Amino acid sequence: QVQLVESGGGLVQPGGSLRLSCAASGSIFSIYAMGWYRQAPGKQRELVAGITSGGRANYADSVKGRFTISRDNAKNTVYLQMNSLKPEDTAVYYCNAVVGPMSYWGQGTQVTVSS
Repeated sequence: QVQLVESGGGLVQPGGSLRLSCAASGSIFSIYAMGWYRQAPGKQRELVAGITSGGRANYADSVKGRFTISRDNAKNTVYLQMNSLKPEDTAVYYCNAVVGPMSYWGQGTQVTVSS
């Protein structure tokens, strides 16, 4: 099984930056892909960025050019570097891991972008 723990959320000014981390433990060698989702108040959870075990990344159109997903295999950790943050980026961000047909989720970390 896979366990995921997120960190790095917080309050930031518009135009600022945050770096989210997601540490994976358990059956980490079975992970096909990892990603970040977010859920804003009153909205459905949406995919922000994903990365496969081979390093292929994809992004939501709303964050392209501003966010970067990366991984550190030695630390079993995936990161989301968020730059040029906007108020509309405010949401709870969730780490996700895909293992075959199964998905595993972290507990979520709050990101608030406000003046």
